Amino acid sequence: MEPTPELPTPRLPVLSLLVGRITTIKLAYWSALTAGEIALGLWDRPFEERFRASVALFAALTLLACAWAAWAARATDPRVGTLARSIPTMVTAFIAASVVASPASLPLLIVERQRSIEGCVPAICHWEAIWYWVAAVAIGTVLVPLAFVLAMRRE
Repeated sequence: MEPTPELPTPRLPVLSLLVGRITTIKLAYWSALTAGEIALGLWDRPFEERFRASVALFAALTLLACAWAAWAARATDPRVGTLARSIPTMVTAFIAASVVASPASLPLLIVERQRSIEGCVPAICHWEAIWYWVAAVAIGTVLVPLAFVLAMRRE
């Protein structure tokens, strides 16, 4: 029986590039969602109208973040080269996306918590605002890194 050859581990510059790219995309995604929600809160319309606009903004920013992730995964860095898809790089992309960038979703949670009690303090009457945040975290933690991983070049 032949021994299984060991897979090469990603080099530190490659990991830095990977973490930097995915973290930047995630931070920009959640910052844009939060800024958009704050801006929509200034709009003098009922919650239902603003929420429809929030969902449209959410969809547009999600598509933009996924497109950016796919582009960033294939872009060549002049110092490091390209990112190759391997198990360590895929795992690193998801870990960086969930651990490093996830706290950036907390300001969005604060904004959505405020939206959820509009007109019905102290109880929650707009659960869709809370589910909006849950969806943003789920998509930001799974879908955006998945777009990044699937777009990486094969080794």
